[in-house]
Amino acid sequence: MRIGELAARTGTTARALRHYEQAGLISSERAPNGYRAYGEGAVVRVRNIRHLLAVGLTLDDVRVFAPCLDGDVAEAPPAPKGLAVARERLAVLDRRIAAQTELRNRLAAALDESTRPAPAP
Repeated sequence: MRIGELAARTGTTARALRHYEQAGLISSERAPNGYRAYGEGAVVRVRNIRHLLAVGLTLDDVRVFAPCLDGDVAEAPPAPKGLAVARERLAVLDRRIAAQTELRNRLAAALDESTRPAPAP
């Protein structure tokens, strides 16, 4: 199947598919006309990649799961290495959320201070 069909069947874009291919997560053959041609198994791989990205992993994180991308990643028992990557990503997200919450609280406090009426003389 060509890249447009794979994109349509997996709910993604041709650009994302080229990015996944560049990252080594999917592969294609070149047709005589130069177009990319993907096998049927690419549909499962791309859906699994998109699932892992949707839960907060990065493409670098997804590489750890490369050997499992042809199966049902969402239902398979997690491997220790995959769990370690997911836990580290969660810790990164928790740190970012804490930092953003602190910034938000500082901004809210500054706005509060700036909108208080001046004390009467």
